[in-house]
Amino acid sequence: MFKLDSDFDNTYLTGYTASTNKVTRQRWQQDLTTRNIFNNVELEGGFSTFGLEHRLLTGVELGSQRRDPKLYSGGQAVPGLDLNQPNRDLSHTGPMTIFSNNHTEVESQGLYVQDQLRLNDQWQLLAGLRYDRFEVDTTSKVANTRQKVDSHNTSPRVGLVWTPLENHSFYASWSKTFSPTGGGLIGITPNAAGNANDLSPELTKQKEVGVKSDWFDDRLSTTLAAYELELYNRRTRDPLDPTITLLSGLQRSRGVELTATGKIVGNWYVRGGVGLQDAKVEKDNNGFEGKRISDVAKRNASLFVTWKPEMGWYAETGLTLVGDRYADNANTVVLPGYGRWDALAGFRQKEWDVRAALNNISDKTYYASATSAFQIQPGDPRNLVVTGTYSF
Repeated sequence: MFKLDSDFDNTYLTGYTASTNKVTRQRWQQDLTTRNIFNNVELEGGFSTFGLEHRLLTGVELGSQRRDPKLYSGGQAVPGLDLNQPNRDLSHTGPMTIFSNNHTEVESQGLYVQDQLRLNDQWQLLAGLRYDRFEVDTTSKVANTRQKVDSHNTSPRVGLVWTPLENHSFYASWSKTFSPTGGGLIGITPNAAGNANDLSPELTKQKEVGVKSDWFDDRLSTTLAAYELELYNRRTRDPLDPTITLLSGLQRSRGVELTATGKIVGNWYVRGGVGLQDAKVEKDNNGFEGKRISDVAKRNASLFVTWKPEMGWYAETGLTLVGDRYADNANTVVLPGYGRWDALAGFRQKEWDVRAALNNISDKTYYASATSAFQIQPGDPRNLVVTGTYSF
């Protein structure tokens, strides 16, 4: 069992008046309690048929989730902000009222099988199939309404590996996955507009080709990959009737990634990578065709250096670089690119491990994510996180 209690408190810019250079603002606060229980049982074994080697993996995954998000609104009690002479002391002064109070229960079942087939010394074939079912039941305690939706889908996966040289393997893969009703955070708004039309799952297809290589007597490993990711069956609004939801959206991302991990000398290691991607809206009923997908940067990179003996003290430091992104699919608000410097130090023994991570060392102001042009989440300021684990 895992239980997490957290909350957030944000003020959003919601409007702009050009004549006065003034923006209106809102304040929202959410109290969230979650409980997630998952059980996974796998069976793996090898056998041969007609001279071919098989590595078979089968498994069952059962999940039970509970989410209780309680959202509060500050209404109109947040003072506006003058962009020419901002008074940052102006803040929310009124009471917070409950905007929504939902309880969501999710029961999920997954069954999968995968066979890794070695054809000869150079060729391997991997094929897998997974079936998932999600039962989402959400109750609104404010509106006193309830809705239950079931989602199910089969996700296939195929991969091929060719190793013409001892230290270089070329691969190609294709897979299809789905996002259940309610998305990654699992939950729906009972009887909301559009729910009655179609709550079928949104789907994803991924194609990837690449090469994995080992260099300098296996001291450095690299992966160079090119991929295409398509998100389809996306929910969009009917332009003639906004209460109708159409499953006609399509988003496509194409990119290239290079990652590397290796041992420099002694107990010193390095890891990092660079990625380039072009992510666009291909089909949409709201005029977003050709726009960049929100919150996706064209360029990303990272580089970390680690000192890690087998036991005792260890440390790591590095940079994460993210290019500029749009906050919305209409591409009206730009989130500037940023670089973040992080570090950690720890002490490890056989049974236990204690570490302290100092994040955003330079205390840089940046924007971590956005769900719309009006809901932009700033990155955490400089912070220290201490964790400990014990294994027995």
